[in-house]
Amino acid sequence: MSQVATLRRPRTPVLADLIPGALARDILLVAGGAGFIGLLAQIVVPIPGTPVPITGQTLGVLLVGAAFGWRRAAATVALYAALGIAGMPWFAHGGSGYSGAAFGYIIGFFVAATAAGWLAERGADRTVLKSLPAMLAAEVIIYAFGLPWLALSTGLSFGETISQGLVPFLIGDAVKAALAAGLLPAAWALTNRRS
Repeated sequence: MSQVATLRRPRTPVLADLIPGALARDILLVAGGAGFIGLLAQIVVPIPGTPVPITGQTLGVLLVGAAFGWRRAAATVALYAALGIAGMPWFAHGGSGYSGAAFGYIIGFFVAATAAGWLAERGADRTVLKSLPAMLAAEVIIYAFGLPWLALSTGLSFGETISQGLVPFLIGDAVKAALAAGLLPAAWALTNRRS
């Protein structure tokens, strides 16, 4: 199958599509998903020498993205970010606003969740072998936005940005990607057994 055919492949259902309802379901999912990400953001492990902590919110972004599909995932992370900017203290360390060194990662969350949702709508959430590359791609997207913001907001050099904003997080983010890549196919297996 050509790459163009793969890109145009019809949308397959995501886990959220299995919940009955339409608009009310989507509103509840978006609000609940934003709360889920905000809750996981409170799992914080500070790392000496870097202004960016390890948090659980990346796992939430990956799971919401793939489980909700791209539209609901985009709405969820947009709501999470908008409320955090408006003052809801649910960024890491109970933070809010957009001036912190880590806010670029939150921008990346929006794009990453949208991408993970888009990939899930093309079946990337059904097996670990398909899910893991999708989750790793979403992680790369987060860094693509987070690292430049970190550098600009702190004045770090390129090397310092990499050593403070990327290297300390690689193992943790690989674990989160693997966890998400395992949970999604497991959830599909459970739903298939019940039906």
